[in-house]
Amino acid sequence: MINYRTAFLALFGATFLMLGACQQGPKKEESTETKDVKTTQKEPIAPPEGIISLEESKSLYDNYTKNRVDMIQQFEAERGSGDVAFVPARFTSFGYDKLKTYIAFAEQEADSAGVEISSFRFYFANYPDKPDFPDGKKIVHPRQNSIFVVPTMIVDGAEYGFYIGADGSAKLIKDAVGGKAVGQNKKGGKSYASMLPNMVQDDPQSLVLNKGNSSPPPNSDY
Repeated sequence: MINYRTAFLALFGATFLMLGACQQGPKKEESTETKDVKTTQKEPIAPPEGIISLEESKSLYDNYTKNRVDMIQQFEAERGSGDVAFVPARFTSFGYDKLKTYIAFAEQEADSAGVEISSFRFYFANYPDKPDFPDGKKIVHPRQNSIFVVPTMIVDGAEYGFYIGADGSAKLIKDAVGGKAVGQNKKGGKSYASMLPNMVQDDPQSLVLNKGNSSPPPNSDY
């Protein structure tokens, strides 16, 4: 009887240990998988096409100084009051978070309209010689050069800037503002650029980004 009891206890103990080992096995595997996920790193991003060297960027900056800055200063001196020397802007900057939000917003509106963004155009611009913008916001640097950004989409194989109409569809900017290139008209005379509104719609959503920080560099990189 004592031998049977001893054998039963030994068998029970061995079974308990085996069950414990089986229960602990999956935990070790989960721990290993979790560790592998944590140690997985993102694939490195190769430099995109268009990255230039510091030497080339310095050359481009100097070319603008040589070929544009003096002309702008002379032009503004002739049209200005002469009380304060005009210093041409050399850059326009948008905050990193603002730029990410703008791209996300443009993508959201394009998706809702069922179109794809082909590119972002950076148009050169010039602020008017006025104290305020049409929306009432102050013009910090009147007469300064700037840029504004326009998303484009492909229509009939060509890129066009677009906005979102009141009906939620993507519409071409050129059809809304009536832009015309300077050139020869059918009668041989000159036609001049026009940006007068050609189509009036209720509550269109513009996707044009402007009002960055355009100014002479406070601390020049070059």
